[in-house]
Amino acid sequence: MPTKKKPQVTPTPERRSELLATAAEVFAAQGYNATTVRRIADEAGMLAGSLYYHFDSKESMIDEILSTFLDELWQGYDAVLAAGLGPRETIEALVTESFREIDRHRPAVAIYQKESRHLATQPRFAYLTDSQTKFEKAWLGTLERGVAEGAFRDDLDIRLTYRFVRDTVWVAASWYRPGGHHSPEEIARQYLSMVLDGIALRT
Repeated sequence: MPTKKKPQVTPTPERRSELLATAAEVFAAQGYNATTVRRIADEAGMLAGSLYYHFDSKESMIDEILSTFLDELWQGYDAVLAAGLGPRETIEALVTESFREIDRHRPAVAIYQKESRHLATQPRFAYLTDSQTKFEKAWLGTLERGVAEGAFRDDLDIRLTYRFVRDTVWVAASWYRPGGHHSPEEIARQYLSMVLDGIALRT
């Protein structure tokens, strides 16, 4: 009598998300090159061969982690940029949205900061360079508009200011932990009070 084949179980979206969250934590802590599929599987409590049932490679995992983070980041950023806000209000909204993304995707932010330059050299990750170019254009354009409209000081070095604000905000991924004493919005408010006191035009 022929043996019956066991029905193949389709991975659930919830399980896939759980595995990606585990992989993101490992990539963020160990680095992409030092991370093995076996290490991710161990952290997930499964055999390495079973992990391949969900993903064909660690490259696919980091690709999905980063693309998911950036897709959500740009949904928020694009909404801010399309809202017709003044330059100061746009900066405030972009900073607040940035902290919300750090709250939602802290390991992905850490991975992006550590690995994007190296990964962007591979055709599969060309979107990382495109996103960085778009990101820079959004922030520089807003700062330039603020100077032109008299919202920010006219003696600002725009590119230096952009780098300062960018690094001040995104380095928070190295220490921020979800569920802490302060919400992302409160941290953004505190950062903005410090940053904008230095670049807002005094009246």
